[in-house]
Amino acid sequence: MKIDKLNLDGKKDSIEVLDKIFLAKVNKKLVNGVLYKTNANYKGRHAKTKQQNEVSGPTSKIYAQKGTGGARHASRKAPIFVGGGIAHGPKGELSYKKRKLNKSEKKLSIASLMTEKNKNKDIIIFSDFNNEIKKTKEMNVIVKKFEISNSLIILDKDSKNKIEKSVRNIPNIKVTDVNHFSSFDIIKYKKVVFTESSIKELEKRYS
Repeated sequence: MKIDKLNLDGKKDSIEVLDKIFLAKVNKKLVNGVLYKTNANYKGRHAKTKQQNEVSGPTSKIYAQKGTGGARHASRKAPIFVGGGIAHGPKGELSYKKRKLNKSEKKLSIASLMTEKNKNKDIIIFSDFNNEIKKTKEMNVIVKKFEISNSLIILDKDSKNKIEKSVRNIPNIKVTDVNHFSSFDIIKYKKVVFTESSIKELEKRYS
C-alpha cells in the first residue's frame, strides 16, 4: 500500500509501505496481552533485605550449647539479633516472576497498533532530514506546521542525530529509533512519525 510522504517544505509525495505492518489484521487480544506483560516487567522491584544466609560474618557458635542459663543460639546472623538477617523481608526481583515476551508477539502487537494508527490517519512519513535542526524554536515551527505536538518520532540514526537536541525540551514528543520503542509508546502518543529511512529499517525486521 502507499502512504503520503512529506517534505519539510510541505511538498507531498507517496511511498510504498509493507502491508504486513500498516495493513495488518488487528489482534486486540494479543495487544492487551503484550501490554500486560510489558507493564508487569517494567515494575520497579528494587527493595531487598538480606536473609540470614546472606549476612556476612563468622559462622562459629556464639557460646556453648549448655551451661550458660540462656537460650540456645547458633549464630549472630539470626533475625532476632541486631545486625542479623531480616525475616520475611522484600526479596527484590526474586519475589516476582518475569513474564516471557517473545519477538513474534512484539512484532504482531506493533503491526496491529500501526494499522490502527494508519486507519486514523495518525501515521506521518517525512523525507529524511538533510539539514541539522539545532534550535528548539525551529523545531517548534515544524511541530505546529504538521500538527505533531503529541507524537512518537521514530527516526533513522542520521536523522535522529540531526534533530534530537532541538526536540529535547518540547513536551509530549519522544524521539527514538527503530530498535527502541514499544507498544506502550505507540499507545501513549497520538501520532507516529517516521522518516523514509526509518520505515525501511522497520520493514527489514518484518521481511
